[in-house]
Amino acid sequence: MVREFKLVNEKGQEYSLMNIHNYCLLTDPNGLGYSYSTEYEQLGNTFTTNLRKLEQSQISGTANFLSYDNYRNLIDFIEKSEELRFAYKIPFKDGSKEFFKDVNIQSITKTQKQTDGIIKETITFDCLSLWYEENTTIYNMKHQENEIRWDFKWDSSFKDYNNRKLDFINNGHVEAPIIIEIDGPVTNPSFELDVEGEEYQTFNLNLELEEYEKLLYSSRENEFYLQKQKTDGTLEDLFNLDIITFEEDPVIRLPKNKSCTLKLKADTDILNAKVTIFVFYKAI
Repeated sequence: MVREFKLVNEKGQEYSLMNIHNYCLLTDPNGLGYSYSTEYEQLGNTFTTNLRKLEQSQISGTANFLSYDNYRNLIDFIEKSEELRFAYKIPFKDGSKEFFKDVNIQSITKTQKQTDGIIKETITFDCLSLWYEENTTIYNMKHQENEIRWDFKWDSSFKDYNNRKLDFINNGHVEAPIIIEIDGPVTNPSFELDVEGEEYQTFNLNLELEEYEKLLYSSRENEFYLQKQKTDGTLEDLFNLDIITFEEDPVIRLPKNKSCTLKLKADTDILNAKVTIFVFYKAI
């Protein structure tokens, strides 16, 4: 097994950085680690940390092309994408795992063809996030032709479907944000986070979701939202006093290295829901 690199856009389209024949081959990658900028204060012969913050990283390397067509295809892929993720698959001893970083293109050079017949260009990306992996659980009560599988087991002790819970330990380096999608019809949904067996946070919604409507929630730093997707596909912002109580903390994130239980509740059955947990790492 070898490590693999690729670019992924917001539509799920991919551009391989491991295929020199049809795409390109990225060699000599740099910036896959991390660094801090730290300021110290001297007290006698002792230095104490005054300010310490994570520096924004860059990923760079050499993009190798067999033709200018492939070079142009990479430029077109980048410019036609509204959002880019740099994907990095690492072969660990117990199997490969794929991690992502949100990135922006900073630069790519354009020089002449090399003597060995390969076009070699320096490419650099500005990183907009830490490394992260996505862990998604889908719960669906509707009949399916094929067996449904998911990474985490929903608790089956409830005979009613208006209570669902998901156990998870965040082994990342920062708190783990979540994305929740709940399909209607549902009445008064709520989210509860228990930490180490104790209730930690509850977020209640005074909301009626009709059939084919959907509740959308995200606690990611750069895309925090609470919305209702209507039957015509339009989105309605739900941050108002008729729906939520602002005394409650709506930002639900799983703390590090603790046993967490995320519960989805409602006054009626929750038949369709999807939970995505983003586990972030400063280095992988």
